[in-house]
Amino acid sequence: MQFTLNAVKQQTLLSIARNSIELGISEGQLGVLETKYFEDPDLQQIAASFVTLKKPDSANNLVLRGCIGSLSATQALAADVHQHAFAAAYHDTRFEPVARHEISQLHISISVLSPHEELLFNSKEQLLQQLRPGKDGLIIEYHGRRATFLPSVWESLPDKQLFLTRLLEKARLGANFWSREIKASRYCALNFGES
Repeated sequence: MQFTLNAVKQQTLLSIARNSIELGISEGQLGVLETKYFEDPDLQQIAASFVTLKKPDSANNLVLRGCIGSLSATQALAADVHQHAFAAAYHDTRFEPVARHEISQLHISISVLSPHEELLFNSKEQLLQQLRPGKDGLIIEYHGRRATFLPSVWESLPDKQLFLTRLLEKARLGANFWSREIKASRYCALNFGES
């Protein structure tokens, strides 16, 4: 079941994310989430989210600047987005922390994840047959290694085989790695971002 939120609530979450990033640069730490967000039942639903930051490159194409989230729903959505926005800006180890001059250039998007559905398969081909491009996020796990691609990654990796290959690489398993012990789960996501 996919998560739903109306446009006003989506905009509120985007504002929470941007405020978290702006407070982070001025205070040097995660700021306090305003109490008004604790009064909204939609924003208090327990949900897992990812916050993705992109920034225009020299050709004005949006490129990844940070992405942090959780695969498991453990806290209220407003708090989850608040924490992940700060972490995406200042603690994504793939990037330097966001600088003050970059904040106005950031494009923020949020993915709210549905519960995971375990996939059953006996081969790589059977796993690939179950994938729904453009719809599924995918989690793979093998002996303590775990990686995920959000459904939005299909935009840059539309081929099922390439999608899985890159996810295996992300998990540091190797592009051609395969084992019957690999576990996989899929999920959907409600995606929205700043215009």
